Amino acid sequence: MALDINCDMGESFGNYRYGADDEIVAYITSANVACGFHAGDPSVMDRTVALAKRCGVAVGAHPSFPDILGFGRRELNATPDEVRDYVTYQVGALAAFAAAYGLRLQHVKGHGAVYNMAATDDRLARAMAEGVARVDPGLTYVGLAGSALLRAAAELGLRTASEVFADRAYTPEGTLVSRRIAGSVIHDPELVVRRVVQMATRGTVATVTGETIPVQADTVCVHGDTPGAARLAEGIRRALEAAGVEVRPMGRGRG
Repeated sequence: MALDINCDMGESFGNYRYGADDEIVAYITSANVACGFHAGDPSVMDRTVALAKRCGVAVGAHPSFPDILGFGRRELNATPDEVRDYVTYQVGALAAFAAAYGLRLQHVKGHGAVYNMAATDDRLARAMAEGVARVDPGLTYVGLAGSALLRAAAELGLRTASEVFADRAYTPEGTLVSRRIAGSVIHDPELVVRRVVQMATRGTVATVTGETIPVQADTVCVHGDTPGAARLAEGIRRALEAAGVEVRPMGRGRG
């Protein structure tokens, strides 16, 4: 058994500092770097790629809607062609920073509203996958397990990684409970750790209604803006390793 631990990083902007990148990087294996549309800026992108390289963490792009004021969490009425171009633009920008450090991007994972909308919308899912493939068809495409995101990527021949979430509640349909609903984010660290181990070793997760559903877990997301995120990531990694799960980047050893 193997599992990647990914984290959204590089979400500071100008004089504003956000997240615990310097602490959490020690416990993750893949970094999803904001590309300036919901957070981040060129200098933050550069520093974040440098940090990941220094710590041996694989680098991926974290594209979103162009929505800094809403942190990329507002649903925008964008066409599929616009979404495709948003993704191409952002992935291409981060690929340039990676190349400056002698790195190649490992993966792409959408952020916020565009990720959630495309998880159930075939047209948006296809648009996002096309945006990735235009930059580099060798990239691994990260999407919510069982979602339209992964189906669209597979149709285009992209490698995929099924993502699960450590601290987010699931619906019986396997989607994430909206952040607008109470209980959508799980704050109990011990419960979060147990859920991750269950998803990695048993391939199941408990839903918000108490049911248990199957879920494929190739990579687990730990949110860097969660209070105590570094300690949580450390606890998750230690628990996975104690359960016999190899923690490694999603691109290593995958076909």
